[in-house]
Amino acid sequence: MTDAIPGLFNYWVAIGLFVCGLVMILDSRNMIRKMVGLNMFQSAVFLLFITMGKVENGHAPILADGISRFSNPLPHVLILTAIVVGVATTAVGLALVVRIRRAYGTVDEDEIFDRPEVEPEIVP
Repeated sequence: MTDAIPGLFNYWVAIGLFVCGLVMILDSRNMIRKMVGLNMFQSAVFLLFITMGKVENGHAPILADGISRFSNPLPHVLILTAIVVGVATTAVGLALVVRIRRAYGTVDEDEIFDRPEVEPEIVP
């Protein structure tokens, strides 16, 4: 039983990141904190996929003498693509937060929603 606990460490870290990211997304009214929570959530997914893609004593899928266990490289390749998409999503999200800050003067959702219906001030 105690030998299995170190092998599950990555899963526990992923679960912790999932929970922290989800709490930050749902609980915070600050848009910057929501973006940080979204990045934590993405990191948890990355860690989970990479952990599941690891094969004990697995080798690259190149045929050679004496190698019988192969590791599938597809999860790692998918995570590389997901990292690029995550960086792009974060950049667009932060750009939107900057525009909201310029237009409304705040990044707090409650303050924006409590405003009377007026046209936002557009600052170039």
